[in-house]
Amino acid sequence: MNEQDAWITWEESGMPHRARWRSESQAMPAALLPVDDTLTANAAFKLVSEGTGLLWRGDFHNGRQLLQALGRRVDKPPRAHPPRKGAQASAPAPDAAALARDAFARHRATQARRAALLGRVLLQFEPDHSIALRRAPDVRAAVDEAWGAPDGAPAIASLRELQGLVGAHEWRKKGVDVPALHGRIHPHFGVFSPLRGEYLDLIAQAPLPAGADALAFDIGTGTGVIAALLARRGVRQVVATDLDPRAIACATENLARLGVGPQVRVVQADMFPDGRAPLVVCNPPWVPTVPNAAIERAVYDPDSAMLRAFLAGLAAHLAPGGEGWLVMSDLAEHLGLRTRDEMLGWIADAGLRVLARHDTRPTHPKAGDPTEPLFAARSREVTSLWRLGAA
Repeated sequence: MNEQDAWITWEESGMPHRARWRSESQAMPAALLPVDDTLTANAAFKLVSEGTGLLWRGDFHNGRQLLQALGRRVDKPPRAHPPRKGAQASAPAPDAAALARDAFARHRATQARRAALLGRVLLQFEPDHSIALRRAPDVRAAVDEAWGAPDGAPAIASLRELQGLVGAHEWRKKGVDVPALHGRIHPHFGVFSPLRGEYLDLIAQAPLPAGADALAFDIGTGTGVIAALLARRGVRQVVATDLDPRAIACATENLARLGVGPQVRVVQADMFPDGRAPLVVCNPPWVPTVPNAAIERAVYDPDSAMLRAFLAGLAAHLAPGGEGWLVMSDLAEHLGLRTRDEMLGWIADAGLRVLARHDTRPTHPKAGDPTEPLFAARSREVTSLWRLGAA
């Protein structure tokens, strides 16, 4: 069901109430309980653990403190239990790939549980998207950007979701510096921000194939950052595609802001535009698993669906002698979720061959943080630009 069509009901002061349910990732709670500053963190933790949504009626800043207190309880490590008496390890020791998959599955399960529990602290938004709580900030601009113009109905959303809306609003205002572009990209709410610049450096430095100065395709453009980079490299016409209306609006705005709008045509399409090009670039999601939230679709791709679709359709959209540039991290390989042989098999099955590969190491903080849950995999990660041609 579209979250625009979802309504949540509850009873308060003996009167029934109804509001739109606003969430792109959070399930609607089965029960909704109005609460205020008298609720203790322990009582709140018990309620959210049971699936109850807490409709906050107290001071706004106290609500934020409650959310932080709940976060500390959620993050508390579970008590270790000693092995049962007489228990024996009869199963063979798992291999490295199985251990990596298990660590990743536990990490994702922990993330999902945390999001679900903390997402049950809820706020009511008035029909104009304001919040009628003491010391509540004016969030109407951030909410309007994400939800659109007010429609005259009250709404319920989680405090965590509001924090995400406000964060996205600030990113959109100040933008993200992209050194390869010598400019800034301004991501919209729901469109993944290009915070990792190493793959953009690969695109900026790889030699353009013959004819690519005339035309290139950017598949899954998102913020438009790759299309802008290709235009800045002198490609006279870039066709950038995306299926998400938010990405279409975001890319169009960024390309105009960077002064390359006339060189780029943004098209709403599932994967490829019509025709063939000397250069076709794609940066699909890198990790083949189910996303927990809408924004994660830029990172997590069940069964490598977008990667496989790009490879399967690439040959039919390459001009003679053209190249497909696939930007891909090998993090999934280190997590035991996909093998290198599998990807090479998909390339061969699509009638493609590897012309060259340019590698770089990630520079983001998680790659060098031993306390990061997936450090063993992240510390070995390599990001590559695969240059592919017809076999």
